[in-house]
Parts: sequence; structure tokens; C-alpha cells
Amino acid sequence: MRIALDAMGGDYAPRNIIEGAVLGLKALPEIEKLFLVGDAIAIGNELKRLSCKDWRIEVYHASEVVSMRDSAAKAVRQKKDASICRAVDLVKNGSAHAVVSAGHTGAAVAACVLKLRTLKGIERPAVACLLPSQSNVFVLIDAGANPDSTPDNLVQFAIMGSVFSRHVLGYKNPSVALMSIGEEDMKGNDVTKEAFKLLKASNLNFRGNIEGHDLFENPSDVVVCDGFTGNVVLKTSEAIARAIFSWLKHELFLNPVRKLGAKLAEGAFKSIRKKTNYEEYGGMPLLGVNGICIIAHGASSALAIKNAIRAATESITQEINPQIVREVQSYNEKIATPATPFR
Repeated sequence: MRIALDAMGGDYAPRNIIEGAVLGLKALPEIEKLFLVGDAIAIGNELKRLSCKDWRIEVYHASEVVSMRDSAAKAVRQKKDASICRAVDLVKNGSAHAVVSAGHTGAAVAACVLKLRTLKGIERPAVACLLPSQSNVFVLIDAGANPDSTPDNLVQFAIMGSVFSRHVLGYKNPSVALMSIGEEDMKGNDVTKEAFKLLKASNLNFRGNIEGHDLFENPSDVVVCDGFTGNVVLKTSEAIARAIFSWLKHELFLNPVRKLGAKLAEGAFKSIRKKTNYEEYGGMPLLGVNGICIIAHGASSALAIKNAIRAATESITQEINPQIVREVQSYNEKIATPATPFR
């Protein structure tokens, strides 16, 4: 496996990115080559600091960086030597099988769409995010690539999320739900109501609409929504998790009795923290592009980058893209074939 890593993308690049790369190489012997794309001098300094001389590393110089203030599409077109652009180029020309970036999400999406194009039958790619619940880990799609989506887009997101859930998470017949403001099929806006009809007529294991309070109490394996809604859900969930742990820490250290109770329950707290820690999941796959792209959190630690690289290797191994093309083709053939009238 050959992976291109955007070494300059993220709030703490290149330090955390290179540290994560080194951790990834130690944990993942199946990696044949890891391209570190970005400022060669800065990357070299980090590798020297870590005393890393892994022969699988190849530094690929890129002189520009897409900042969070840049317009995504404009930056990709104008900053052709940006690290994310050069990393995607390595996938485009076949040098790498996947690209990983913790930088500007919009730029990563734009670079992949412009350079790699979408898979046959897919109009728009979507970010698939893994979220934990009491009973499972579910896929939220789209988590930010498309603020506005059509009903057909949502069906394609559902198909891609189901493929990912089945082949990467191991769910045999993943259930699919549509994010809305009520369980009834007449609830929602025009887009979700039309998407409901299309999903109900598909071969997917569609359970209907799901509301916000069902996400973590009674989740489906795949939850479908537009990127605007998905990104709000994702960031709100992250903020609530951080806030709850902060409140707990404050309350548990108010007196000695509570401190003792906290010590006794330390194992449970660590277990829940690990379950809700985005670093454990690493990165979010951008599904639907003609290549593999993993988008990591902007504030990724070295552990998060290591796990984002792991997520890339899993997507390569499971051959997600051919599966998506087959499923979309099957769906399109079904809706193109008129139903046989009852006689």
C-alpha cells in the first residue's frame, strides 16, 4: 500500500502530522511507501527530531499551503503546488493508493473532485463520519462535503454509507435512516420527503426517518443527511462530549468523597472517553471520488493521524470504490426498469 500524507495540513502541522506518520509506519507493516508531501525542509527537521530513518518514507516537496482562510476551489486552482494538491496528484497518477489530510476540508474535497473526478454514477462525493452510540458505531453521511443536496444525492449517500458500513464495519445488512424532524414520512422539507420515497423504493434496508434524539439512543447503522445538517450534528456532538467530561471533572473534584468515587469509577470513565474520542477513529473517508481520501480533524494529534492512516489502509484493503459502483449501478437499473403491472 502506498499512501500520500498532506504533511502541512492541520492546526499543528507539520509536527503532529509527522509524529503520526511515524506511529503509523510502526503499527502498519503493510504500508509499502508513505509520501510526506509539503515543505521538504520542515518535514526533514521533524524526521530528524524524531530520529526516524524509515526507508518507506519519501519526502515529496510542495512549496504552498492552503490555509483555513482560503476559498477551497479558488485555492486548488491557484495554488497548484499546495501540499493537498500534490498529494492528490500522487493518487491521480497512480503513485499512491490513498491520500490523508487534516487540512482544509473544502480544499481536500475540491482537489479530489477536480483531479480524481467522481465514481461512475455518483454526482457528488460525501464525507462519512463514524459516531459511537450505546449499541454500535454508526455512519453519518454527509458530514460536510455538500451543504445543499438533492433527493438523488441523499440516495447515493445512503448507498455509499451502506457499502462502507458493510465492508469496513462488518454489518451484514446495515439499516439506513434519513435525518428529519419527525418519524412520519410526511415530516421534513421537500428534499427529505422526496428522498424518503426514493429510499423506501430502493433495495436498501431503510427503516424510515430518524430524529435527533434517536441518533444515540436508537441509532441506525447509517444515518443520511445533507452536509450542512451533518456537519452541525458532528460538531455539536463533539462539543457536548467535551463539555460533559469537563462538567464531570469539576463536580467529581469538589470534595474528598466524590474524589474517592471518581477513583473507583476511573476505569468506566476511561472506557467512555475512549469511545467518544475522535482520535480513536482517525479520519473520515470522502466516499464517491475515484480514489481514496481520508479527511482527519484539523486539530488531530499524532494518534489521530496514525489512525487516519490506518483508516486509509482499511479502505484500500476492502476495495470500497468498486463496491460502490456496483451498488449504484444496481440501483439505477432498478429505477430505470418499469414495474410489471399486476394482472
